Amino acid sequence: MAHTPQIKIPATYIRGGTSKGVFFRRQDLPEAAQQPGDARDKILLRVIGSPDPYGQQIDGMGGATSSTSKTVILDKSSQPDHDVDYLFGQVAINKAFVDWSGNCGNLTAAVGAFAISGGLVDPERIPENGICTVRIWQKNIAKTIIAHVPITNGEVQETGDFELDGVTFPAAEVVIEFMDPADGAGSMFPTGNLVDELEVPDIGSFPVTMINAGIPTIFLNAADIGYTGTELQKDINSDAEALARFETIRAYGAVKMGLIKDIAEAAARQHTPKVAFVAPATDYAASSGKVINATDIDVCVRALSMGKLHHAMMGTASVAIATAAAVPGTLVNLAAGGGDRDAVIFGHPSGTLRVGAAASLENGDWTAKKAVMSRSARVLMEGFVRIPGDTF
Repeated sequence: MAHTPQIKIPATYIRGGTSKGVFFRRQDLPEAAQQPGDARDKILLRVIGSPDPYGQQIDGMGGATSSTSKTVILDKSSQPDHDVDYLFGQVAINKAFVDWSGNCGNLTAAVGAFAISGGLVDPERIPENGICTVRIWQKNIAKTIIAHVPITNGEVQETGDFELDGVTFPAAEVVIEFMDPADGAGSMFPTGNLVDELEVPDIGSFPVTMINAGIPTIFLNAADIGYTGTELQKDINSDAEALARFETIRAYGAVKMGLIKDIAEAAARQHTPKVAFVAPATDYAASSGKVINATDIDVCVRALSMGKLHHAMMGTASVAIATAAAVPGTLVNLAAGGGDRDAVIFGHPSGTLRVGAAASLENGDWTAKKAVMSRSARVLMEGFVRIPGDTF
């Protein structure tokens, strides 16, 4: 019996922030996958190793977590005054599904470096030494992101002494600016309220802050759902009933935010919105054993991604946290002590993160101009991925 041989696709495996993903230049993909559609999704699923009923992605590049089941496609930008178009695909682990509904803020840290190394940035814009400013068009959400990438002797500098909680080894710092992070299609607060009451049948009614900034996010008070805000992954992800409750809350919140019309649609939109819960700053031990002191943070935040508690914090959710914290009266702002602020330091399961954001009230609507955070990125492997030729 004849079998179709494997094909090779140029690719690079990169850690960006606290995530890992497989990066492609669009021009390097098989012709059938250079445009959106079934062929592209099938190729990315096979590369990552999904769908996997065992939940391990053994036969692919995925790492069996939402943080490591990610793909990125880059191209020279079609937008004026931008260098690169960035398209992110969140690959489901046990389903044949690629979610294109949102951005990955962590992998954004690697986009600029990959664009420079991959010849997608005009060489005249790359200094011999210093910082290269890469203008990124985020295609999933139609937003501009600015990445400040360090350059040494004309090459991307990846090594350095910048430490990021959730990442074992230090690396070079990459400063990222998320410009106009609120959803341009409507109000930053889709219901027009800073706090709403969310009714979830058979679970309860909770005050929530729902915001479209960075990524659509539903914030709850930890105490209202029986938590302290200091939980680690094992405390949540080992509890199937708790995960089911969070998914139900997420579905009803998505309807209230106007992202879907019926809760049944949430299954086909796993990447967005996110669900997070907040609590006032308190001492706790991070997953590494490191002690986080209440005096070193403003607020505790835990967030779920693709149905599981995240091991650190999603970059886009970090933007949502900082933006919500900058608006007096939101649940995040109140948990952080209230008042005006232009930055927040929050505690997450792996440690802490500082994110800057400023919000202002204009013509009765809250808006944010940008959010800023530091991440790092490092190429782990480059060359080719292989998939069976009959994949698509």
